[in-house]
Amino acid sequence: MNVFTVPMKLMTAVVLDETTDRVMQELLALGVVDFIEVKRLAPKEASHFHAGESQENSQEFTDLRLRIETLFSQGNIPIPASEKLDPKTMESLSLSEGRGLVERMMGELASIRERQKQISQKKIRVEELWHYVEGEKLNYIDLHIGKTAASKEVIKRNLEGNAYQLLNPQGWDDMVILTLQRDRAQINRALDTLQWEENPDSKLQKPALLLLEEHLREKLNRVEEDNEKIKGEVGERIRREQSNLEKLWSNLRLQELVGKMGAKFSYTRNTSIFSGWVPAQEVATVEEAVMEASGGKCVIEWIEAENMPRHEVPTAVKEVPLLRPFQRLVDNYDTVEYGTINPTPFVALSYMAMFGLMFADAGQGLIIALIGLFGTRYYRDRKPLKKGLIDPGLYQLFIYLGISSIITGVLFGSYFGYPLLPPLWFNYHAVVEGEIIGGRTIYSILGITIYFGVIIIFMGLILNWINLIRKRSYLELVWSKNGVLAGWIFGWGVWAGSYFVKSNYKSFPSGSLLPIVFIIPLVLLLFKIPLYRMRDKRLGKKVESKGVASIIMESLLEWVVDVLEIFSGFLANTLSFMRVAGLGIAHVSLMVAFDQMAALVGGGVPGVLVLVVGNALVIALEGLSAGIQALRLNYYEFFTKYFTGNGLSYNPVSLRYSGEREGR
Repeated sequence: MNVFTVPMKLMTAVVLDETTDRVMQELLALGVVDFIEVKRLAPKEASHFHAGESQENSQEFTDLRLRIETLFSQGNIPIPASEKLDPKTMESLSLSEGRGLVERMMGELASIRERQKQISQKKIRVEELWHYVEGEKLNYIDLHIGKTAASKEVIKRNLEGNAYQLLNPQGWDDMVILTLQRDRAQINRALDTLQWEENPDSKLQKPALLLLEEHLREKLNRVEEDNEKIKGEVGERIRREQSNLEKLWSNLRLQELVGKMGAKFSYTRNTSIFSGWVPAQEVATVEEAVMEASGGKCVIEWIEAENMPRHEVPTAVKEVPLLRPFQRLVDNYDTVEYGTINPTPFVALSYMAMFGLMFADAGQGLIIALIGLFGTRYYRDRKPLKKGLIDPGLYQLFIYLGISSIITGVLFGSYFGYPLLPPLWFNYHAVVEGEIIGGRTIYSILGITIYFGVIIIFMGLILNWINLIRKRSYLELVWSKNGVLAGWIFGWGVWAGSYFVKSNYKSFPSGSLLPIVFIIPLVLLLFKIPLYRMRDKRLGKKVESKGVASIIMESLLEWVVDVLEIFSGFLANTLSFMRVAGLGIAHVSLMVAFDQMAALVGGGVPGVLVLVVGNALVIALEGLSAGIQALRLNYYEFFTKYFTGNGLSYNPVSLRYSGEREGR
């Protein structure tokens, strides 16, 4: 697997104006060209070019497409897949006809929605009354049992605008009216108008409430059925026009993409000129497509990325489907700089290792992995219409984190907080509880995470050196804060620190070796500023003229800052990994606490319930905390050693729309 970014080449082509549309269609079908404006490459010749036809309808295409997608969502219809889009079948589009279809449907749905709104409001009123009656919350309702000479229709007109229920129970001489206490003033005025005669018999209240509860339950069921029928009408109406809507949506999408592509084209009287970045492995395919579409009447020129400013070259990475959730973690941080290492494989290893050390339990890890498997299966079988908070990428991450917890749980012999099987390494729980096993104490756990942090930091430094070599930044390779000299100081510092700990915090290594290995890089750091100035002058950069004394003073100040940052920075970075031990110890402590709580309730079924709830809380809260801390350590202790970021994203004009790949 290539861990570096994908090599790119810059294409510039000239085709006859008469073949431009065919060339655009072919390039759109390939979907691998990240177009740039030709004027950026040839600013002096820009006056000889002119833009293509106005793209003023582009926003209208987008707005209409989004309205159609809203209809798809209401009808529970998925957006057409990119495979259904064919640039060769693109037709001329009448926006007025498209808008007419959508607005006609919106108008028809509006009347249905109004009925749905009325039903929803009715449901809210009925639900509130039923909630109070069913829960016997009589302090929120008023119950009126009595008579009036007015008809039901007259009573309803007078009570209109209030939440109420009117019953005329079979076999009763009286009528029953249920209202809310907050509407008492209006209801009393209405009853006075109706000349209502209240029945003073309090024994009628209980049977009246029972009748009202049954009546309200039946009414709720009818309202829910009416609501479902309305939803069905909406979906059915949209599905009747599904084929027309899909055809219109596809045409709009193609017009959008062609407009986006055409906005980057420049034109002369008889030719079209365009330029864009293409992955090196796609060069032959793109060139063949342009040649074929233009009938060979074209000129194509390729420029190597190394001949262009690095910050102008877009970054594309070779995606590994298995590592997709970790690629997202990298993308959320920043875009990788072109020509450097894509850290995704290293992030996968470090993230899983950190999480496993903080959440070492095979049983709980199995639960997390199963949640990931079921979630991934759910998204595969039922692709969501809208992207939610939890998506397939997160479920895939759960699988990896569960596996890492299972591995470390087996190493430490932890299964839902119990040593059900002998550990392959040592009993983590027993050590945290104060036992000394094989000479290991709780300080040994802290030491393990410190050495783990040293490995991660050194990995970051090595990746940084590789990146700097590829960028030919040799001065930074040696003299930067994460360069070879800093790594040298860190390495010998780790050795001296280990010696100090092993001597029971009494002494450092004796002899002249330790002073020598520190003095050499510290002296070399003094030459940083003069060497940087010489390099900048050689490259023709503007360098401020300074005297020798000024350069010496600047070098000394820079040296002091660098030394402080190297020593304090690496020390803080290393000690930061103690949080891995802290979270691991906290995880064990929580499981011990729930075990003791289960014993306090006497074991049996109550004890099992305590353990089940405890494990669920630990998985949810401790698992979240471990995931966040692992991400924080990667971002702030690992990435800061080598990840320069500031890359330019590779965004080819493609039929594939944003988010379509998710869940596949």
